[in-house]
Amino acid sequence: MEYNFTEIEKKWQLFWQKQQTYRVAIDASRPKFYVLDMFPYPSGAGLHVGHPLGYIASDIYSRFKKLKGFNVLHPMGYDAFGLPAEQYAIQTGQHPAVTTSNNIKRYREQLDRLGLSYDWNREVQTCDPSYYKWTQWIFLQLFDSWFNNTSGKAERIETLIKEFRKDGNSSVNAACSETAFFTSAQWNAFSEKEQQQLLLNYRLAFLSNTMVNWCPALGTVLANEEVKDGVSERGGYPVERKLMNQWSLRISAYADRLLSGLDGIDWSESLKESQRNWIGKSEGALINFQVASPRPSPKEREDNFDDSPLTIRVFTTRPDTIFGVTFITLAPEHELVSLITTREYTKNVEEYIAYAKNRSERERMADVKKITGQFTGAYAMHPFTGEEIPVWIGDYVLAGYGTGAVMAVPGHDARDYAFAKYFDLEIKEVVAGGDLSKESYDAKEGLIVNSDFLNGLNVKEAIKKSIDVISYDGHGEKRVNYRLRDAVFGRQRYWGEPIPIYYKNGIPYPLPESELPLVLPEVDKFLPTETGEPPLGRARNWKFKGEYDYELTTMPGWAGSSWYFLRYMDAKNELEFASAEALNYWKEVDLYLGGSEHATGHLLYVRFWTKFLFDLGYIPVDEPAKKLINQGMIQGVSKKAFKFTNKSNYIIPLSGMFSKLNLEFKTISNELLEHYISFDLLKIYLGSDLSNKDTTEYVIEKTNERLSSYSYRIHAENIPIEFSENGYLNINQFVQWASNTNKVFYTQSGYWYQNKFNIYKDLDGNEINIINDPNHFELISEVEKMSKSKWNVVSPDAIIEQYGADCLRLYEMFLGPIEQSKPWNTNGITGVSGFLKKLWRLFFNDSGFAVSDASASPQELKVLHKTIKKVTGDMERFSFNTSVSTFMICVNELTDLKCNKREILEPLTILIAPFAPHLSEELWSRMGHKNSIVNATYPECNEKYLIENEFEYPVSINGKTRFQITLALNLTKEEVEKEVLNSENMIKYLNENTVKKVIVVPGRIVNVVI
Repeated sequence: MEYNFTEIEKKWQLFWQKQQTYRVAIDASRPKFYVLDMFPYPSGAGLHVGHPLGYIASDIYSRFKKLKGFNVLHPMGYDAFGLPAEQYAIQTGQHPAVTTSNNIKRYREQLDRLGLSYDWNREVQTCDPSYYKWTQWIFLQLFDSWFNNTSGKAERIETLIKEFRKDGNSSVNAACSETAFFTSAQWNAFSEKEQQQLLLNYRLAFLSNTMVNWCPALGTVLANEEVKDGVSERGGYPVERKLMNQWSLRISAYADRLLSGLDGIDWSESLKESQRNWIGKSEGALINFQVASPRPSPKEREDNFDDSPLTIRVFTTRPDTIFGVTFITLAPEHELVSLITTREYTKNVEEYIAYAKNRSERERMADVKKITGQFTGAYAMHPFTGEEIPVWIGDYVLAGYGTGAVMAVPGHDARDYAFAKYFDLEIKEVVAGGDLSKESYDAKEGLIVNSDFLNGLNVKEAIKKSIDVISYDGHGEKRVNYRLRDAVFGRQRYWGEPIPIYYKNGIPYPLPESELPLVLPEVDKFLPTETGEPPLGRARNWKFKGEYDYELTTMPGWAGSSWYFLRYMDAKNELEFASAEALNYWKEVDLYLGGSEHATGHLLYVRFWTKFLFDLGYIPVDEPAKKLINQGMIQGVSKKAFKFTNKSNYIIPLSGMFSKLNLEFKTISNELLEHYISFDLLKIYLGSDLSNKDTTEYVIEKTNERLSSYSYRIHAENIPIEFSENGYLNINQFVQWASNTNKVFYTQSGYWYQNKFNIYKDLDGNEINIINDPNHFELISEVEKMSKSKWNVVSPDAIIEQYGADCLRLYEMFLGPIEQSKPWNTNGITGVSGFLKKLWRLFFNDSGFAVSDASASPQELKVLHKTIKKVTGDMERFSFNTSVSTFMICVNELTDLKCNKREILEPLTILIAPFAPHLSEELWSRMGHKNSIVNATYPECNEKYLIENEFEYPVSINGKTRFQITLALNLTKEEVEKEVLNSENMIKYLNENTVKKVIVVPGRIVNVVI
């Protein structure tokens, strides 16, 4: 009987749906286990085979834990707000809710086909008002809270107001924006507006002027992790730094707890190190440098110029080098720049600021070779020597890190050294041990020199003493600093959660909880208004109580994903985000699977929100997940052709290239802008064997070297993988794909030019029939991220149609360790397909189902229990690939033993059920079970079947191995000798020769000398 995976999988998917097999409820009689996937953003492209890797792994482990007796929560939902849906809405006018709904439907169909054991009754969608009602509610709790540094946790804002009423803020130890001291009398005399403005300095959700990543093309603020190399991650649009009035969350208050909490969770060390670096704890001193002669900016009038002294505050981890300061560098965005810049340098400073604002923080930090800066004309006084120090601005200093100012010690900091050398600034030695004529001496060791009261001390001693003196003399204070910045929360977009705030007299007030959810209003367009307001400004009559303006920005995409693991615990609760019963039972996630790219985004924010809700007593845990596994990426194998681009809009013949090939290159139409060229031709052109250097980067580099005198440049372009036939281009498909553009592409025998008239010519200019031409166009292969934009996507639907979902599940696990990235190769799946058919045949013969109730043999029991032991250990180590290998070995051995015993096959079916659930359900049912195999009990390994009581002795005659014989291990040497000499093989080899000696090593070897 053949294994018909199509019928079997449809049958059991329908069964699971009707029986609600995977529905889960609180059950105090069983231990709980919570398995969570990072939920997907549902794009229109649907899933490719790389997406399900983590879902399959989490499903296998969920099924395994359920078979082991755990009450398993395994939910799924959708991260449904985001830029792609809104961009599509802007382009087409279609509401993002419509496209998102369609995309979710498509994802659900694909996920269901994979046989995943999700409890879909708990599904969440972040764009559903019943869900984002509670996202808005959490925002209100943040708005209504402050962080008490003394208690080390968040507290209600009422406790702070009571302190202000009683004693002012002089003794308040809060994580807050810089705030002047005030007394209780002053507080009580403040107007409501003044009090509310002051409270914004303390709230965990607050409104302030903040430097942000502004993307004009997208019309919104982006988080740091959404910007790559100065452009937006979505769309690749330019991003600039800009000062804007923005909602932010005071995540910086939790920096120390976020850092220390990493020690208590089982996450990968690389991920934890990423968070440690992002949080960036450093200890040092905050030092004050008084500006020597501040001058008014051109925008200020002489009669209102404030000549009070200005102070530049600098944080440094090396206060021991204070006497080596030769200049100060401010971030271009620093608030003092406009106040201290002299008229002489105003124009240059403004031009430099305009340049710097178009570079992202990531780009400015990474580009260490490019040195830029501008002198402001101002000087600051050294706190100990009184010496005047020039003040510069430079984009290597970030406004968001430290104080946005650097005391430059070029003698002992590489970046300051490069800056000083470039602008010919003074370099002083204050730590002995280096050669400053060649480079800076950055080592944190050596004796201090040229440093007054620090002379003769080593670095460690000097750091301590310098901090003491700086603090004692009033030049600064000891300070612990963090790189972690407060999270900008507002987005100037439509498709996101409305922020539940309204404005009265220009002051933000929280929306009453009874008004939640604040639902997205209808708008005529999804673009900013003509006056520059966010798209929500287009909503008609959208006001609180018909009078007060709502906040017009929406929440970022990460808002809804920062707490979704809690909603899954009680997804249908209309009265609260989750009941105390559910929260206390499920507590935290036991196993979380997702991509490492979320290390400093989602995973940091979800830890922040968890700790905050814990502080207020809403949840019983302060970390969201005990264990986290970052699954690797299934990569695509792209096919690339090389493309020449001519930017001058005029074709200059590549005579140098084609004369080498003895080919004549005809000048072609002025309209032609692109050339495609085959890899085989490039090999000849480069005049070298590329067999060991056939990377795309190498070919591009070497070809561009040869083309340096022409107007061409070469780069690789992806070709749809379906056009590739054994590494060569299918010309017919390629022509159809490229039919709307002017292209020319080449092989060793000619070129084909395709224009709007679809004319194809050979090298002599004669028209040819390209479709019937026998020449192939060789492509180069490259392993890279599987993506629709790279034309290398493989759909799981196609694989399931051809091989089945169980086969796909097993193959994705078989590709390699779950944490590693690996390339997809559809050809390799046939081996797994053959394995499933072989497993099926253990249960069937030509007549049909043929499982026997006969007792299993010792050899069969040994194979089974060896498999149970190995697979169980692999599962606990999340080594799913080796589990699949073990199953294959087991089935091969049972096939050799012609085993069809229920005693063996029934436990084996349970064992493989997490990996191949459809096939297992079918076999389980055919063995007479009425209930789903999901509710079976996982088999236990019985070690007695693994005890070796026999050994296969290699028998040597005169030192050469001739045959093997299996004997009991408890035989004596004499008994082993007798069995060997009386065996048929030994009699054959003796052939009337006399045995002179027999050497027996028990459990090792037998050697017969004749």
